[in-house]
Amino acid sequence: MADLNGFNAEAVEPLSDLSPLPVGDYICVIDDSEVKETRAQDGSRYLMLVLKVIEEGPYKDRTLWARLNLWNKNPKAREIAERELSAVCHAVEVLRPRDSAELHGKPLLVKVSQSKRPDNGEMSNEVKGFKPVSAAQSAPAQAPASQASGPVWSRT
Repeated sequence: MADLNGFNAEAVEPLSDLSPLPVGDYICVIDDSEVKETRAQDGSRYLMLVLKVIEEGPYKDRTLWARLNLWNKNPKAREIAERELSAVCHAVEVLRPRDSAELHGKPLLVKVSQSKRPDNGEMSNEVKGFKPVSAAQSAPAQAPASQASGPVWSRT
């Protein structure tokens, strides 16, 4: 049993849909970050970025996660993570952060895809890239960022 301290469900909007976000580009901020150990528990760690959608619309305040394998035994995994972190830093214009907290709260454009989870077969979101918000603003004015046909994204 857990003490819910008199929780009042009448005062809180119920969560209605946890299905993955549609594939697209979303304006987000990094809401939190944390270094975590990998499931293998072999000394490898990753930087977990918690991203929050901030653009107006049906997905506002939804959460996404990005894992950057910055401290992985695999050199290719480290290289990819360093390039992802570089993309984040360029997107938020913090090119030499000393702490991941320096990246928090600054808008960036996040490319989101979907993939099937190997553990349960359900679809889930996967972060595929980061760009400055100005990349969304260069798209046609009538298209929301989540449907903008902005720059070509690449993730190596």
